Amino acid sequence: MKTKIIRYLFYGLALLPIFSIGLQQCTPEERHGGAWPSYLGGDDRNHYSPLQQIDTANVNLLREAWVYHTGDSGEMQCNPLIIDGKLYALTASNQLFALDAATGEELWRFREVSEGQSHVNRGMAYWAKGNDKRLLFTSQSYLYAIDAETGKSITSFGESGRISLRTGLSESAADKFVVSTTPGTIYQDLIMMPIRVGEGVSAAPGYIQAFNVVTGKLAWVFRTIPHPGELGYETWPEQAYKDPAIGGANNWAGMAVDQKRGIVFIPTGSAAFDFYGGNRKGENLFANSLLALNAKTGEYIWHFQAVHHDVWDRDFPAPPNLTTVQRKGRTVDVVAQITKSGHTFVFDRETGEAIFPIDEVPVPVTGVPGEELWPTQPIPQLPVPFSRQSLSEADITTFSNKRDSLIDIFRQANKGLFQPLGLTPTLLFPGADGGAEWGGAAVDKQGILYVNSNEMAWLFSLSATNNKDQSNKVISSGRNLYSSHCVACHKPDLSGSPESGYPALTDLKERMSRDSISDVIALGRGMMPGLTHISERERQSIVNYLFGEEKEEVMTEQVGLVADEPYTFNGYNKFLDEQQYPAITPPWGTLTAINLNTGKHIWQVPLGEFKELTAKGIPLTGTENYGGPVVTAGGLLFIAATKDKMIRAFSKDTGKLLWEHELPASGFATPATYQVNGKQYVVIACGGTKLGTSKGDSYVAFALP
Repeated sequence: MKTKIIRYLFYGLALLPIFSIGLQQCTPEERHGGAWPSYLGGDDRNHYSPLQQIDTANVNLLREAWVYHTGDSGEMQCNPLIIDGKLYALTASNQLFALDAATGEELWRFREVSEGQSHVNRGMAYWAKGNDKRLLFTSQSYLYAIDAETGKSITSFGESGRISLRTGLSESAADKFVVSTTPGTIYQDLIMMPIRVGEGVSAAPGYIQAFNVVTGKLAWVFRTIPHPGELGYETWPEQAYKDPAIGGANNWAGMAVDQKRGIVFIPTGSAAFDFYGGNRKGENLFANSLLALNAKTGEYIWHFQAVHHDVWDRDFPAPPNLTTVQRKGRTVDVVAQITKSGHTFVFDRETGEAIFPIDEVPVPVTGVPGEELWPTQPIPQLPVPFSRQSLSEADITTFSNKRDSLIDIFRQANKGLFQPLGLTPTLLFPGADGGAEWGGAAVDKQGILYVNSNEMAWLFSLSATNNKDQSNKVISSGRNLYSSHCVACHKPDLSGSPESGYPALTDLKERMSRDSISDVIALGRGMMPGLTHISERERQSIVNYLFGEEKEEVMTEQVGLVADEPYTFNGYNKFLDEQQYPAITPPWGTLTAINLNTGKHIWQVPLGEFKELTAKGIPLTGTENYGGPVVTAGGLLFIAATKDKMIRAFSKDTGKLLWEHELPASGFATPATYQVNGKQYVVIACGGTKLGTSKGDSYVAFALP
């Protein structure tokens, strides 16, 4: 008997860690915070969870809990919502579905949106009052309201369950590209909507719109390209607000809202055309700005512009983070905004006062003829940048057998901070996708910000536009339409940039029918915008050009092009070596912890691996990465995002890698973590596709055994 008692005592002590795991989930904070109720975890967009059942001591035990296959492969950037034991997410073709969050079993799917209208979508918003529980998600230019319990359309919302995202824009936007790829932000009974617009000539204006969640009616509009008498009007040409060639200044990356203060914080992108601004002289408020507005009324409170007169496509790439810091002996509620350039701006939420000094630094002012660049740009003294800010010849890769030719390219390129684009290549670093990108940053309760970053140099240039013949008649051929709308991604020779996600079009005739191509041109696909503003005749002209069947056509009236636009952009070209690795020294992707109380780095580690290089004894290089991290009270930082198909867990205190697991396809999305029936899960969308990776169709959830 005594032996049995000792044996049971031994077993009990051995099982104590397992029992303690069960007890951990019973803390009040976890009982309250077991959901993932809003995009990126909450209205503060901090990617933070109070859950701590999975911690630094047991994370190495994580196993797959369930896998759900959506049935349609392709890039998925969705950050799911988990509410009341249900997981809500989107397929690659933008079909909304609900799962049992504990088992991955499908509960319902909303299929009424045509698959031909699919585009990449990062999630949805949730609103509830009593038994009225709504999911609000977008497809193309419409916002839909769906019953969260049944998956049925709420037909009392707008017109038969949907509203147009063009409602509060100018009349000129009626036939222009307008979609939303990021969830709206809820404040009381309002939803404030991000929108994507074109980045070339004749883009729609990117006004900020708020709609009533119940009725769908437009509640307020803030015009980011001001009209006469409005703040910021003097920072544009007099007629800019009604010039059909000027647009953009939109919020596409998402917003954060301070529910207590009723302030919504809105980062905006550049004005269009992105790479030449001769027709929009001035600072161009409120492009490239962090806006603080009254969430109820849309009234202006304060702003900060991070790039004056942007011609580098330096959009704010992600929602801001709302957190609290200790600064100069006082507690301050702040808003922190990461950037493509690798900087972080931090402001007092109420006043807009900068927490760290910001310098207006002189920059080059000599651009192409017709351009008038702004003479200074703001650079924060702190926090320390999370990406390198300059490159030298010593930074050219040593892995290449053609290093001398790469050095020649580097020497011939225009270089330097805010170096304007010209007819010869300009080296943009950090590149077009950061620095930071749309995945955003995580922030914990101590005010530590965790951000993943790309370290990729890009080569940008312009070409003089030649779209008129000697009689000054506009040539509206497919070639010129292609040059105006398609060449930036697919290149003048149709070769594209598959590594960047822009497919070659050289063999399109063998792969797709004329009708299919015309539909993609009109509606868009994935991250490609639809050319809704051009006619069927013009679409067929582009198809003729792509098929090599074009007959040159001279029109007496301009169609599809803007005659006064003197330059076109020559495309998004990464600076790569002959093996398609970055042409600069590693790291090529990083994960950084920044103390927002001091502005100093705590740690920085490479993120991602090229296994073939590691096998040669080369230290971890990191890879390009898309999708953000999640930070937990268990001391962990979860992130996928990399080209190598892995999901990883790091110590948030040290940056040490604690766990990794290979996914069925790369997870170019931000994970979510939640708790159901006393068990904590981590889930990630695995769609692959980007960066030339294989496609996938799964959501994978992990839990402790």
